[in-house]
Amino acid sequence: MNGTRIASVGHYQPAKVLTNKDLAGMVDTSDEWITSRVGIRTRHIAGPDEPVDELAAHAAAKALAAAGLTPGDIDLVLVATSTAIDRSPNMAARVAARLGIPSPAAMDVNVVCAGFTHALATADHAVRAGAAVRALVIGADKMSEVTDWSDRTTCVLVGDGAGAAVVEAADEPGIGPVLWGSVPEMGHAVRIEGTPPRFAQEGQSVYRWATTQLPPIARKACEKAGLTPADLAGVVLHQANLRIIEPLAEKIGAVNAVVARDVIQSGNTSAASIPLAFSKLVEQGAVRTGDPVLLFGFGGNLSYAGQVVRCP
Repeated sequence: MNGTRIASVGHYQPAKVLTNKDLAGMVDTSDEWITSRVGIRTRHIAGPDEPVDELAAHAAAKALAAAGLTPGDIDLVLVATSTAIDRSPNMAARVAARLGIPSPAAMDVNVVCAGFTHALATADHAVRAGAAVRALVIGADKMSEVTDWSDRTTCVLVGDGAGAAVVEAADEPGIGPVLWGSVPEMGHAVRIEGTPPRFAQEGQSVYRWATTQLPPIARKACEKAGLTPADLAGVVLHQANLRIIEPLAEKIGAVNAVVARDVIQSGNTSAASIPLAFSKLVEQGAVRTGDPVLLFGFGGNLSYAGQVVRCP
């Protein structure tokens, strides 16, 4: 085999929906204030009895079913998350146990909002190297659990959810080379820290970095796949803020692409945002089998990672 491909995708969101009107009754904010600044209208919030691994397992089960696979077909589980409260067992092991995957390598990947694209690249590398046959790659976060619900600058942003992809060997590469990196000296701009852990960020710094520094990096990810931005059928950026997504997508130059805007309905779900938005585009038929789609994550640690994939 010369490469890998995404065989299927799946996603899951909790049933509870929190609207901007609901938030206006909790903190000093309004629907107009939220939509004008971040573009978010609703977000899904998990209950206390819905841990991260449950969200992840639901999405993963859908991806397995879409590929016609069983848990026994998986030998590598990667979960991208930054909201695993316990240190051990990790989320990947918990998901494997929930699904009945018999003896996988099970690892968590904590690169916050860029976690899924990092995990996808890791799975691509592992399968191509012969270290795994078929991988389950999941992005899942329960941001509501690390949010200060009295802080209107952050609580209006977050949502919970999960997205998953099955990665397997392929004759023709369906997952392009990753372009990844970070700006460690600016890592403080997005944080989940403290006891209990709480999400905080320097919004203006992140906005300037994302809209000015990331466009040429995203274009280079296309070049590594042998494509131009105009060749893309879809662009799925980390769903942080509509005011970041729209100018970043425009500066990339993907003039023929459908741009994912799931942030409007789902808020910022951190590592879940890219697979969640990508799975919805596939489900809706907005992108078709074989279409090239740029996945590009960025955020916490001021890390970034992107690759062009072919739609399952």
